[in-house]
Amino acid sequence: MRISIIFTCLTLMILVSCKTKDKKQMEVETLNLTLEEANRLAQMPLHCMQVEYPNKLNQTLASEQYLKSPKALHPAFYGCFDWHSSVHGHWMLVALLRQFPELDNRDQIIARLQENISYSNILAEVNYFFQPQNSSFERTYGWAWVLKLAEELHLWQDPVARELEKNLQPLTDLMVKKYLDFLPKLIYPIRVGEHSNIAFGLSFAYDYALTLNEKELAEMIRQRAKDWFMEDEGCPLAWEPSGYDFLSPCFQEIDIMRKVLEKEEFEVWIKKFMPELLQKNFSLEPGEVSDRTDGKLVHLDGLNFSRAWCIYGLASAYPYQFAHLIPIANAHVSYSLPAIVDDNYEGTHWLGSFAIYALQQANP
Repeated sequence: MRISIIFTCLTLMILVSCKTKDKKQMEVETLNLTLEEANRLAQMPLHCMQVEYPNKLNQTLASEQYLKSPKALHPAFYGCFDWHSSVHGHWMLVALLRQFPELDNRDQIIARLQENISYSNILAEVNYFFQPQNSSFERTYGWAWVLKLAEELHLWQDPVARELEKNLQPLTDLMVKKYLDFLPKLIYPIRVGEHSNIAFGLSFAYDYALTLNEKELAEMIRQRAKDWFMEDEGCPLAWEPSGYDFLSPCFQEIDIMRKVLEKEEFEVWIKKFMPELLQKNFSLEPGEVSDRTDGKLVHLDGLNFSRAWCIYGLASAYPYQFAHLIPIANAHVSYSLPAIVDDNYEGTHWLGSFAIYALQQANP
């Protein structure tokens, strides 16, 4: 059965300056997540968070003794096909509970979160990273989503959140340490459209660092982002997307740089990095998906959502320069959101999280 997503709260917001005559009117359409849509999307991670198979373990085996079932290896995050998808599925449910306290199946969702994110389960997840050959497991994509989950729990003002945040803390602390250990060693940035994109990994980790006042991590990320990206010019957006992309190398770089740079620095940088974005007639078509039953080709739906959240973040931070890009972000979301279907596990095990995060950034 296809989950049809209807934007019942499409609104028109007009920003008009009345103080000076030289400021132009800007028409900005914003997409709003309704409770009905939240309930429909929540069914995706709720369905798969305790579904063990099919499963992609992505582990390196030191010996046969490490051959175990997904649940034995990852008692907290064994569902939803792979570890990182399970983590951001948990994030999605926490984010929806925080935004919609009246969410359907609230009690069931909380019970499953408490069952999965138990202290003993999290200790087992931590121990996995100390197995031979697995210290770099999920670097840095899965690490970033753990910190995004930790941030969301911290922001959720509910006794359940305090319990889960405390249980998750050993894994959260480990991820922070891994970032601090790894980032100084990475000489060259990783500019790809899939999991290892370093700008994405920095962006989510930076959000966590600011929210939790992790000063050392925040400063490390600021410095490394400047080391890698400050001199970049003319990002070749025409080369995007590659066939399996779910992240945009150009827009992910913009996302982290607009967070770590001061306003004046960023305005100079963006004019060199992607000056075409400042043009009012700038256009960008959503990534086209030819076969949503193909686990790699459906990545392009994820690209549409991640492009959108980067654009929403940019327009929110710099409305007078970039509000004209919001319809492009809306078009990307509108192309992919109605296509998420509940009978296609290749997409439903992860795409709901990307959709929710994009809509969250549309109305921060």
